[in-house]
Amino acid sequence: MERIIMFPPMYPMKTHRRTRKPLGESTLPLNRKSPRVEPSLTVRVGCRIVYETIQPTPILLTVRPRLENQQVMLQEQLSFRGKQGAEEFVDAQGNFTQRWVLQPGQTEIVHDALVQVSSHPDNIDLKTFYIPVQDIPSDILRYVLPSRYCDSDKILSFSAIQFGSLTNGVDRVIAICNWVQRNINYVTFSGRPDISASEVMARGYGVCRDFAHVAIALCRALNLPARYVTGHLPDIGCLDPGSPMDFHAYFEVYLEHQWRVFDARFNAPRIGRVKIAHGVDAGEASFSTTFGAAQLTFFGVWSYQVNPALVSVGDPVDMSLRLDGTPQIRFA
Repeated sequence: MERIIMFPPMYPMKTHRRTRKPLGESTLPLNRKSPRVEPSLTVRVGCRIVYETIQPTPILLTVRPRLENQQVMLQEQLSFRGKQGAEEFVDAQGNFTQRWVLQPGQTEIVHDALVQVSSHPDNIDLKTFYIPVQDIPSDILRYVLPSRYCDSDKILSFSAIQFGSLTNGVDRVIAICNWVQRNINYVTFSGRPDISASEVMARGYGVCRDFAHVAIALCRALNLPARYVTGHLPDIGCLDPGSPMDFHAYFEVYLEHQWRVFDARFNAPRIGRVKIAHGVDAGEASFSTTFGAAQLTFFGVWSYQVNPALVSVGDPVDMSLRLDGTPQIRFA
């Protein structure tokens, strides 16, 4: 039996390289006390995933967006084949997670949502200071320590030599993103589930997940709390690169007592991110975890700006209704 979950509206409690300038040289409108109010944008996000199994296989699925960062859920639907025993819970990181058992045969999972997002770029009011280790809140300290995929303990000397001369926390993070852009090549389909940040640095290439892990490890080696983030990234204000849409991995750094977004893959402020999950690394923020043999036979993702008056969840994915993918930002 197919299980369809309709969620009511909820309110929140690619290959080119870019070098970001240090904060003092930035041309972005930083440190503005009263940013000009801009109209919000609507992004359609979702995925279609198909698994095939030969025996009952437990699964955890994390594809529903979080209710934070000015994200407002306008419409949302999640459908999958499963028994009534399927449940949703909020994990230790606050991520929405579906839990059930894949039955033998084919299971199609479809998530579709309209999310209202800010039209401002990342970090529009970014400050300059970081938090000394002794002042980091106890619940944030875990994001300074090494983890399975962000083995910062192996690159302590390297980080100190490369970035230790920078005293400003933000400039350190920007320098780290610039280093990742210059030294790690983006290679499609090169991702591996068993490779750590230090290993990615040694081989010199990876996917967005690897870019994020390397940047996080370099930040933690400098005592900057950093966490891994997965979500959707539409091309608002950017030319469509023509590559297939996918989930995107980036990271957040704890600065001036709040989490700030950085993206080592694209290395530029972006508009319209839809955050799904965060954790110490990809092990805590994977879109899917199966406990047994499950073959992924289809994987498709969509993330694009739309006019909410013309599009509803469940409609066919129609790129002719897309508003993004151009350097000009269009408001519906």
